[in-house]
Amino acid sequence: MSGIQILQDILIIILAGYMTIDQNGLVIMSWFPVIVGTIAGIIMGDLTTALTIAGTFQLMMLGVAALGGASAPNYGLATIIGVFIATRTGTGIKSAIAVGLPVGLLAIQLEVVARIIANFLAHKMQSDNNKSSWKKMNLEAWLGPILFSLQTALPAALIVFFGPEVVTFILKVVPKWVTDGLTVAGGMLPVVGIGMLLHYMPVKKFLPYIIVGFVFAAYLNIGVLGIALIGFAAAYWYFFSESKKATEVETASASGVQDDDEGDDYDE
Repeated sequence: MSGIQILQDILIIILAGYMTIDQNGLVIMSWFPVIVGTIAGIIMGDLTTALTIAGTFQLMMLGVAALGGASAPNYGLATIIGVFIATRTGTGIKSAIAVGLPVGLLAIQLEVVARIIANFLAHKMQSDNNKSSWKKMNLEAWLGPILFSLQTALPAALIVFFGPEVVTFILKVVPKWVTDGLTVAGGMLPVVGIGMLLHYMPVKKFLPYIIVGFVFAAYLNIGVLGIALIGFAAAYWYFFSESKKATEVETASASGVQDDDEGDDYDE
């Protein structure tokens, strides 16, 4: 293994661990697949493949949120592992999904374990605070970020340390119907995510725009960027049209009130 590969392995593990710390900190953007996928692609030296994988996992997580203490698949970790496997082995996006997605699902269990331990840790810190043992409490506070970083750094380290050979062995041992099923599921999850988003959006109000976007994508083969630009133009036009209408209504209302007042003065 060359020095560059060793450096890549270390940086991938660090990225996986830091991603979780940042997710639970002030910045809540760097754990998104498109963000960590871009960074992982720069580390692995294949940005094109990384962005393809990151975009796939980003679509999978649309409409999925860990609300109220619930746990959702860690698509950020799945992206990092997927990018690492795909670029190191050269097996492409199918292997990225087949390996990355199960690791992301495994992270759910690790997250639950980390939260259970963190609960006991929080009570211990509270007890030390009541005893005025603030130095001890401050030291224990560092265990929280370390604990949550390990929930993603450890799976990444296992994949990195055992290398592509172990992954290749796993892919050979795992039945083909399992990997094919994961690939199919990977293709269905974006649709489910988009469907969940549409459920909470005012679809009836903006149905013409949705139909136009579907026609552009399905029949005219316009790329996502092109459709996004068209959507931005439509949103821009709609926003200023509605703003203009609201202004005209307010102006008309103000003029009506003023006319009524003038009429009263004239009558008097």
